Amino acid sequence: MKINTQDLLKAGVHFGHIARKWNPNMRPFIFMKKGGIHIIDLHKTVIKLNQACDALKNIVVSGKKILLVGTKDQAKEKVFLYAKKVSMPCVTERWLGGLLTNFSTIRKSIKKMNNIDKMKKNGTFNTLLKKERLLIDRVYTKLYKNLGSISNMNHIPGGIFLVDPNKEKIAFTEAKKLKIPIFAMVDTNTNPNEIEYPIPSNDDSSKSIDIILKYVTEAIQKGYSLKNEKNDVDNKEKKVN
Repeated sequence: MKINTQDLLKAGVHFGHIARKWNPNMRPFIFMKKGGIHIIDLHKTVIKLNQACDALKNIVVSGKKILLVGTKDQAKEKVFLYAKKVSMPCVTERWLGGLLTNFSTIRKSIKKMNNIDKMKKNGTFNTLLKKERLLIDRVYTKLYKNLGSISNMNHIPGGIFLVDPNKEKIAFTEAKKLKIPIFAMVDTNTNPNEIEYPIPSNDDSSKSIDIILKYVTEAIQKGYSLKNEKNDVDNKEKKVN
């Protein structure tokens, strides 16, 4: 997977924020100031994106999930579609406080939602009284709205990807507390210092978000392939022994 600087340029990944709103810690990643706007150094973006992609791939090979988070309007649809494509959990609506730090409680709610889903699929749901069905449906709708996109997350994720760490402050804080590696698109108004894998990029443009997610999910997909290859080799060795 080769990251193309020209593609990043076309997607407007290099456009930062208004210069007066910058975070001085982003200085190493800024190429210049033009028309009162900071321009991100795309060569640095490529380096950091490659590092992030390698780390994401290794996490997936180890059998862990990556939680993708983007609740701002420009990110919601993109995050949801790319997460679905690689079967990873995501949060595109409101972040539920305690989603990570109180995961055991969240997990019980996910289990409840999945059990109702099973009832609907195996026909048990249809054998219930109308009143019971209405009550269960109401519970399911509420649970699905909040937890549907993380229904396949059985454990704390091995990494978390944030489109905008400034917007996702609660998710950032919870991941920090649990020492979960943070991957994030960092615009020129963001502090990259507390993020293990910062990716200098425009986090306000849907085109920019799309191309970064494209590379990130390609790395996740590669991790899946390597994991499956590893499992095949292990299974063959077991049969031989």
